[in-house]
Parts: sequence; C-alpha cells; structure tokens
Amino acid sequence: MSTNSDDKTEVVADSDKVDQRKQPKPIRWWPALILLLLMLTCRLIGLLFESPPIPAVMAGVMGPPLIGFLLFAWWLLASRAFIREKLIGAAGLILIAGLALWLDHKSMWGMGYALFQMPVGMAAFALPLILFANRYSHRVSIALLGALIGFGAWGLLRFDGVDGEFNPGFSFRFSPTPEEQYLESIANSEATGSTAADSNLVINEANSEWPAFRGRNRTNVVSDVVLDANWEQNPPKLIWKSLVGPGWSSFSVAGKRLFTQEQRGDSEAIVCLDADSGKVIWAYEYPGRFAESTGGAGPRATPTIGEDALYCMGGDGTVTCLKPTTGELVWQRELKEDAGRQPPPWGWASSPLVADSKVIVYAGGEKGIIAYDAKTGDILWTAPSGNHGYSSAQLAEFDGVNGLLMVSNFGLQFLDLQDGHTIWEQDKPSENYRVVQPLVIGNSVLYAGSLGEGSFRVSVSKSGDSWDVTEDWDSRSLKPSFNDFVLHNGHVYGFDHSIFASIDVETGAKNWKRGRYGNGQVLLLDSAGQLLLTSERGELVLLEANPEQHVELAKFPALEGKTWNHSVLIGDRLYLRNGQEAACFQLWLK
Repeated sequence: MSTNSDDKTEVVADSDKVDQRKQPKPIRWWPALILLLLMLTCRLIGLLFESPPIPAVMAGVMGPPLIGFLLFAWWLLASRAFIREKLIGAAGLILIAGLALWLDHKSMWGMGYALFQMPVGMAAFALPLILFANRYSHRVSIALLGALIGFGAWGLLRFDGVDGEFNPGFSFRFSPTPEEQYLESIANSEATGSTAADSNLVINEANSEWPAFRGRNRTNVVSDVVLDANWEQNPPKLIWKSLVGPGWSSFSVAGKRLFTQEQRGDSEAIVCLDADSGKVIWAYEYPGRFAESTGGAGPRATPTIGEDALYCMGGDGTVTCLKPTTGELVWQRELKEDAGRQPPPWGWASSPLVADSKVIVYAGGEKGIIAYDAKTGDILWTAPSGNHGYSSAQLAEFDGVNGLLMVSNFGLQFLDLQDGHTIWEQDKPSENYRVVQPLVIGNSVLYAGSLGEGSFRVSVSKSGDSWDVTEDWDSRSLKPSFNDFVLHNGHVYGFDHSIFASIDVETGAKNWKRGRYGNGQVLLLDSAGQLLLTSERGELVLLEANPEQHVELAKFPALEGKTWNHSVLIGDRLYLRNGQEAACFQLWLK
C-alpha cells in the first residue's frame, strides 16, 4: 500500500511540474516600459532648451520611430511571450500597420506616418502588454486592439507638414485644404474676369522698387522709412487680403504690380497681382508640382525683374522668362535636363540673378551654377558647385574685383561673371542644408553654416594673382536655419534657430537672445534703426535695432498659418504672404 501511495505521490508531483512548465510566464514588460519612457523623453527633450541643439532636435524627430522598431524587436526577441503569441502579435501588428497606411490620407504617406503615426501605433501596442503582462488569455488581443486604435485614429487626420522646430501640424482629413479653397476661389474669379493687363507699361529692373528676392542687393534693407511704433493708437491698416496657392515665394514689386509664384493643383503658376487690390492681373501656368513633407507643395523661389522680362524658377526646376506686363512666355528651360539631375530634397529654391545680360541660377552638382542668356535662354556657361543648397546667387566685389557669390553645402564660392571660373573659394563642406544669403561687409563675408552649425565670418584679400581667404571667427551664438539676418551699425540681427538674437559682427559674440517668434524673417529699416519681423505664426513685430537689449515696440496679428516667406516694404505699404494667403497693410510713418 505504501509503495503504491509513494508511486501516486511521485506521479502527482511529476504532473505538477509539467503543469508548471505549461503555465504561461508573465511578459518581460520592463524593457518595453523603458522604451516607452525613452520615446516620451525624445518627444519632450526640446522643451528643456531655450534653443534646442541639433542632437536634441534629431532625437525628437528620429528617436520615436527608432524606438518604435525597437518595441517590435522587443516583442519578437525579448518579451518572453510564447512563440504562438509572438507570431500572432507580429502578424496582426504588420496587418494593422499596413492597412492603416493604405487607408491614410496621402499626406500622411512619408514623414507623417514614419515620424508620428508609427511610433504612436507601436506605443499603443506595447502599453497593454505592460499593463496586462499576466493575462495570458487576453493580452495579445488587447494589445492588437490598442494598435488598431493607435494606428487607425490617424486615418481621420491630414498631415500639414512641420514648423521650424519640426513640430507637426494636422487637420481633420475631410476638411478642405487651403489649396482646395484657393482653387475654388480662382475658378469663381476667372468666371467673373480678372484685372486687365496693360501691355503699354514699361517694367524693368531700374524702375522697380523691389526687383528681386530680398530687394535690389539681396540685403532686406529699406532706407528712408521710419515707422510710427504706436500700434495701439495707429495699428497697421488692412488694405486687402486674398487667398493664394501654396509656396514660399516672396514678392518682387514694380509700381502697382506684384509678382510671385504659387502652386495650382498639378501646375505651378507665376502670378501678377494688382498692388492696390490684390486681384490677379495675369497668371502663367505650366505643368509641374514639387511637394515634400516638411514644407509642402509649391515654388520656393522669388521672381526677378530684368529688362522688360520676368525670370522665375519653379520648385521642380522649370526656369521661365515672361513679359512682365502681360505674362506672355519668352523662353523656358528645365534644370532636370540642363543640369542632368533631380531636385534636391526640399526643391530648387534659387531665385534667379540677372546681371550682365545673364540669368544665373543654382542647380547643384557638376553643372551646379548655370548662366543663361537673358534674351534667348541659351546656356552661356556652367560651373560645378555643392550638390545641394537653397541659397541664391548674388553680386559682390572684393579688392575691386566684381563677381558672383554663392553658398552651398560645399562652402563659399566667388565666381567670374563672364565665364564662371572660380576666383576664390572657402571649402567648408556640410551635409545639412544651407539657405541663408551671405552678407558682404567690405572685404569680408558673413554667412551661415548648416542646421545648428552657427555663423562664420571670413576675410578676403588679394596679392598679385593670388587670393587669401581667412576665417575671422566661428560663432554658435547665431544659428539660423532658413531665416536671413541683417546688419546695422556693426551688429547682426537674426534668428538663433527659432529665437531672435543679436551678435557683434566683429567678434561673433552674443549681444542678447530674446523673442520667441518661431522661424520667421526680418527686414531692416536702417534710417530708423528698426527691425520689422514676420513671425512664423504670421504676426508683425516691430523691434528696436538695439545691441544692448531686446526692445519690442509693437506686435500685430497679420496672417493665418505658417509664415516663412519674406515680407516686402515699399514706403508705407507692407506686402505679406505665406502658403495660403497674401495681404497688404498700410503702416503709419513718422
């Protein structure tokens, strides 16, 4: 009897061991929790800095999607779930993620999905597995339900790109986009007729108040204008406001004519507006659409007024010459063919330079700078340059030698205007983008590095036939992204990433850093010592050009939506636009 009893006891004990082996273990949840906390930290780390350094910006942008992939790896390799659970969870997750992408609004495809939807979906999958780690019978199904919500909810949204800090913008998917609203408005306006063009006008560079990007010399300086800073009693007066198509073009101005560029569905358009009413005088459209997730669709460059001609470059590389009075086509070229390459990541953005009967644009690569004949569009010369850049060519003079100054990811180049050969160069390569126009100060140049690198001043001297280029200083006190700076009385004013700042031009030392205006743009009123900013949120801000302290004189809401475009001031008239609307304000003068 005792032997049988012992045998039964041993059998029972062995059975318990088998049952214990079959009992599911709790999921190893703590690695997933650490990853979720890291994902949250990446999203919030930029808030710890007044002006986030590039590692913090990149952590906020690239950290969450990378951690999303690590969460998937944790589930398959380190979660301690049963093989069957892992396979069901992974297959369900892939199915849900793929189905969500298929059902998404097309604007989510790319950056919206990779940087935002996927990390949130993966977090929604992992969180239930942490909370229900011991619930073997339900934990995978609950996690997949979380993933379905985390991935699927984004199907109700439209991705509207990011701001200068890479913060995303989203809208309800089924609401009309600003571009759709604009296309509807121009369809109605064309049905009732546009303002008539006047072919008897004479428009050329000499009689134009603002003939090119950032003005005649690309400096964004307005002379002989002093603004009344009492905007509480005398606020800016709205003259007109109208919808425009997407694009980051500014205005060129000749008398009562404003010239700009925009996107119209599958066509780019060069548009002439009446300066007094904002109504379309003429519009020239051609097939082409450049769009990317960060900045959206539309041309990036600003038209340039020449001798009875208007020169434009589209985001997809179409270079066009039109009659400025009527919009009639004179000639057209394609950078894809002439330079033998595709657009850089954020499109071709070089505003044409007209000089010495030539039209000069930046293309990048072996034929990086191209000079066209202004009358015929024939290629006169090409010169190699960096393989990407978003700055525009400008004229400069050093030691009595005139030439062409160009910034790209290669560095700084000074070229001969006649044949494009290099006179001197500063080799300072960077793989990130460079956008900001260089500032010539006598025989020196102030220019910006790529994202987060800061600003540099170099001195140039000539001895016989040789040139010497020496770096005077390298300052991280002014780190513009795509926001130009201005110089007044020995001090530079511009954006240190998204915060306005001032530095000493002789040393690069910081004067002050104040004013959270986002990634906006600035005009200098040099006679008045005033700075007129447009903030990224579309506000007008009037500052004192004071190197001792940040002095904000006035502020006024002007535009709706993300505003990266440069403003133009002619007398008391301020012309503004962004990717969805344009406006004219009258400012009170002293």
